[in-house]
Amino acid sequence: MTKIEKSAQEWRELLAAKGAEAVAFAVTRQAATERPFTGKYEGHWSQGTYRCICCDAPLFSSDTKFDAGCGWPSFSQAASDSAIEERVDVSHGMRRVETVCAQCGAHLGHVFEDGPAPTGLRYCMNSASLDFQPS
Repeated sequence: MTKIEKSAQEWRELLAAKGAEAVAFAVTRQAATERPFTGKYEGHWSQGTYRCICCDAPLFSSDTKFDAGCGWPSFSQAASDSAIEERVDVSHGMRRVETVCAQCGAHLGHVFEDGPAPTGLRYCMNSASLDFQPS
């Protein structure tokens, strides 16, 4: 898949035009993390598709969303095998697996191996990196 590349200013302008949350640039382009229980999709349970706020790529189905109690939207499975790239993250004195949009490289969050069956995965995402498209 071809990566979408833009300058920082172009990403800022695109996110502003979409009415993205104020922290969206810091989260998606600088790998920041929104505070727990503050994101608009943490307690959101409508049916539809969660897409990348930067490039609109489909990332998760609402059918795989669950309440992990962690303060961020959590999903047990990506929309497809090619939707998300995983990278080793050793920041903050921890070893974690960062998730980024495979299409544009936007930081989404991290994936952990403490999710529900059948995948056992918990994709812990920042609301600011997502946009929701109702079914």
